[in-house]
Amino acid sequence: MDSGVERNTRTIEESVVTDFADRLSYGGYLQLETLLSAQLPLSVPEHPDELLFIVQHQTTELWLKLVLHELGAACRLMRADDLAPALKCIARVKQIQKTLTEQWSVLATLTPAEYAEFRGVLGNASGFQSAQYRAVEFTLGNKHPGMLRVFASDPASHALVQAALEAPSLYDEFLRLLARQGYAIPDEVLERDVTTAWVFTPELVPVLAGIYADTGANWAAYETCEELVDLEDNFQLWRFRHLKTVERIIGLKTGTGGSSGVPFLRRALELTFFPELYAVRTEIGR
Repeated sequence: MDSGVERNTRTIEESVVTDFADRLSYGGYLQLETLLSAQLPLSVPEHPDELLFIVQHQTTELWLKLVLHELGAACRLMRADDLAPALKCIARVKQIQKTLTEQWSVLATLTPAEYAEFRGVLGNASGFQSAQYRAVEFTLGNKHPGMLRVFASDPASHALVQAALEAPSLYDEFLRLLARQGYAIPDEVLERDVTTAWVFTPELVPVLAGIYADTGANWAAYETCEELVDLEDNFQLWRFRHLKTVERIIGLKTGTGGSSGVPFLRRALELTFFPELYAVRTEIGR
């Protein structure tokens, strides 16, 4: 039988399209000319490792765009009491989070000496100014109105972050869904100011404990609780890898955006999205 391979060369099948004069190509569909021309190192002469730094952060922003898309869909579906497809969106976000976390190992190949040779061209540019990252944090409930100041000079970014600030978080939507299903969610939770950061609400713990006490009767709510815990675990792993990569590359230098650097990132590990879902674990089996 003809394998289609001779002298380590694969035969191009006659049916393969090669004329794209009037057809949509792979590059055209993906707008690769635009995408691949967006890497513009500023170092002179161009430092060979600046491309790594740019690609790392640009790919992160592409993944964050998809995360926001999926979280937005999950919120809308929960609002419509359509939980199963909302959980599919969350499952996709969890896989993206794993990819984002693993990406830090690529940036970690950049040594302190290499980075120091082109760090100056960044000026005050910093990941702290990522509007999409901030919108993801806000969508998960860790809101901070003061962050809007960072985006005051960029109307589009400001609008994105402000919209995430003013919208109910994923957790808000889940708790509202539970209330519609008859769970005893406190009124102060349902009527809270959604522009503020979520804070631990002890009155929720008994409600969640009841869900965990009979998972069979509360399977959909129980499954969602565990999916949300996965989201937070993954986010904290990302934060930790970010911290350790920065520490590995710049030590205790201040950040380009003006933060204290590693100490500032370390404090982010104390931030939480769904504290009651962790607190309830202490109550299970008592």
